[in-house]
Amino acid sequence: MNTDTTNPERERLKDSPDDTSAWRKWGPYVSDRAWGTVREDYSDSGDAWNYVTHNLARSKAFRWGEDAIAGICDRCQLLVFAPAFWNGVDPILKERLFGLTPFEGNHGEDVKEYYFHLDNTPTHSYMKFLLKYPQLKFPYDQLVTENQKRGGQGFEYELLDTGIFDQDRYFDIFIEYAKVGPDDIAIKIEAFNRSNEPADLHILPHLWFRNLWSWDTNEIAKPNLSVAQATPEAVTVFANHVSTQWQNQLAEEYELGNSYLHLEPSANLLFTENETNPAKFKHAKQASNSGYFKDAFHETVVNNKPSTNQSNTGTKFAAHFKFTDIAPGQSAVVRCRLNGSPTSNQSLANIDQLIAQRKGEADVFYDSVHRESLTTAERQIQRTSLAGLLWTKQNYIFDVRQWLKGDSTDIDKTQSRKSIRNAHWTHLNSKRILSMPDKWEYPWFAAWDLAFHCVTFALADPAFAKEQLRFMLFDQFLHPNGQIPAYEWEFSDVNPPVHAWAVWKVFNMEKFRFGNADYDFLETCFHKLLLNFTWWINKVDYDGNNIFEGGFLGLDNITVLDRSEPKLGDAVLEQADATGWMAMYSQQMMRMALELAKRNPIYEGLATKFFQHYIYIAAAMKQMGTCGDCQLWDEKDGFFYDVLRYPDGHFEKFRVRSLVGLIPLFAVERLEFKWIKPFKQFTKNVNWFLRNHQDLAGDVLHTVEHDAGKTHVMTVATPAQIQQILKRVWDESEFLSPFGIRSMSKAHQANPFEFNGATVQYEPAEAISKLKGGNSNWRGPVWLPTNYLLIDSLRRLGKAFGGQLKFESPAFANDQTATQLAGDLANRLIGIFETGDDDQRPWCGGCQRFGKDPYWKDLPLFYEYFHGDNGAGLGASHQTGWTALVANIIDEWRR
Repeated sequence: MNTDTTNPERERLKDSPDDTSAWRKWGPYVSDRAWGTVREDYSDSGDAWNYVTHNLARSKAFRWGEDAIAGICDRCQLLVFAPAFWNGVDPILKERLFGLTPFEGNHGEDVKEYYFHLDNTPTHSYMKFLLKYPQLKFPYDQLVTENQKRGGQGFEYELLDTGIFDQDRYFDIFIEYAKVGPDDIAIKIEAFNRSNEPADLHILPHLWFRNLWSWDTNEIAKPNLSVAQATPEAVTVFANHVSTQWQNQLAEEYELGNSYLHLEPSANLLFTENETNPAKFKHAKQASNSGYFKDAFHETVVNNKPSTNQSNTGTKFAAHFKFTDIAPGQSAVVRCRLNGSPTSNQSLANIDQLIAQRKGEADVFYDSVHRESLTTAERQIQRTSLAGLLWTKQNYIFDVRQWLKGDSTDIDKTQSRKSIRNAHWTHLNSKRILSMPDKWEYPWFAAWDLAFHCVTFALADPAFAKEQLRFMLFDQFLHPNGQIPAYEWEFSDVNPPVHAWAVWKVFNMEKFRFGNADYDFLETCFHKLLLNFTWWINKVDYDGNNIFEGGFLGLDNITVLDRSEPKLGDAVLEQADATGWMAMYSQQMMRMALELAKRNPIYEGLATKFFQHYIYIAAAMKQMGTCGDCQLWDEKDGFFYDVLRYPDGHFEKFRVRSLVGLIPLFAVERLEFKWIKPFKQFTKNVNWFLRNHQDLAGDVLHTVEHDAGKTHVMTVATPAQIQQILKRVWDESEFLSPFGIRSMSKAHQANPFEFNGATVQYEPAEAISKLKGGNSNWRGPVWLPTNYLLIDSLRRLGKAFGGQLKFESPAFANDQTATQLAGDLANRLIGIFETGDDDQRPWCGGCQRFGKDPYWKDLPLFYEYFHGDNGAGLGASHQTGWTALVANIIDEWRR
């Protein structure tokens, strides 16, 4: 054990700068869902959901990564540990979480289980997870049937709606991990009976090797699990990884080392092979002649069909503990230890003490993360949001070239798959630990989600945040043409260019919070971002007029058109949000260049370049075309709109008041005269440009003077235009909700916008429109990432203008400064998770279980987005990802 009594987790972080470091070697890097992902889809149609279904997952060996409930694995996912459960009546072993596919569910893919990421530390020295497991037969078919009946409208039919938790007939199963050392992990699984009657439960800790040996004609040595020792005190299972040949696929050598799992001796030991059952999965060839397959434990325990290897050897192992008549309020406990010691000795004797010690160290660590001024409730929200983010790391293994080529075991080796998706991304070859939006509904990285994740990671673990941002710019991710991959379903789709913003934000957070200005990180990222910026300029600004046609840009169904479609006939959609993002991108690159110029003056020239890019882009938004009415800015409405422009010169203005028109507000930067004075070449270039291009700069660069001195304020909108926009934003009949800024004006509820038979209207909850699979709704709900960017912009406006720029709103008795608006918005967003006057937390939507039940009410879920009128959680229920930004909002606004 670490003897440092001040902050042991901080010391471990110092010893573990990257994901190959000792204390980071093991973690929760196992996906919640591998079935239904693109990686596991070898169909000729691209129908990932039906190629591997939830029902087939227990019988199919996964090619690219395992899934489990609260699983852990080593950094390269050679060896995996996870628990499984059975209540004695379910039709299947509970080895993975259940949810609906887009063809079964209400709004898209949707996990139906109730589980909670209770705690975690950056090195995963302590982790705690809770699963609420019903004692009655799990209603798999009922969930599918009832949701299909709803036809994609209204609210989803949830597990609580089935009544299965009535009379509290369920187990609270807590899974805890504590690292004694980098390769020594204490494990405790404790299941509490919450019902008023005794109940049975089967607990099956699993240990298995990821299948590396079934996919190629080249023979790979097969690993092996076997009983190493059996004493009255413990049983020890030996994991002999032999030669995995993984070393050939990494830049550095990797050694798992021999591993041993020590268990209490009361279990029945089960062994099989982690191989596909060809009788259950028609696309697979039999990988071996052993006759033992991945689903053997399910068949043996649930169906009472002995299917395991009686020789007690294989590549997959489970210890079957059966607990009978667990009394009401009592618990069943299983303790294990995974380490490198072949003998158990006292391995299981002090599990509880080891876990308690690491839990205490986690408390000390989070005390150093929280501001001293925070309340107990604010600390809990912040800590739990970080725990969810830390639990959602995943070993993302995907070689696109190999995936397109197919494997020797595939029966369907069609060529059509190569034309469905990602054929231009054969360079993408990931074997990294990446942050996922979540590990069930989005078990793949999404570029702009990840950028926001890193801003929250930087509160506790800036090294990991920087590493994640670098990965997206690494040669094995960044396309040779400079594009950052969007997400697995289509890497070529276009996400908002927020990577530079995140790099600059994380650099400054580490600089001011931890006293470390990492110029090497900044410079490395800056050079790669130059490539990405050039891709945007050359690829997305088709006509070279500094107005951008960015395409999808992550906002799914926000407009009347599917913006992922590459062409709109002969028309071009000039996008206010794409152009606003690029203005912001230019500003961030300028600031990074100036920061780097402190050490190397050559960067002043690049700062000048990006200053000019900003001016050209921002000015073009105001001066597009020869007709004033075809500009993105609409003077009459006081708002930015998209414009659909045709070759003959006529156009359609999409008068939809949405985030599309607010994103230009995100481009805010200031150049204080006294701050830029040392940059002599840059200052000279700026002054020359302003003298000679006042026609461009006059409307998008504003010189302000107050007590702090003179400042150039760079905003796309003039101060008067900002006031016009924000008057709408802080209007409860438009954008302002009690819990943040809506993604679309509520005015469109009564006045929808129509174009070519398509309609856009305010939808405060689940999406009625099903563009992009229907899995998210940007037509009304509150989203944390865009709200956070608005707060960030308002704060910068407040610093730039001081008290000179004020805003009127029916929401306030007096005019407000930009800083006051930022604080008001922060309070509304934090309020989603806080207990209100009605003793309810808005995110739970009035659910009495989460509002009143002592075993539920302190268990927040971090939803993908929130109801535009009442703050109820919507979309993916565990997308801590960017919703974890509430931790940053608390940090910045509850000082």
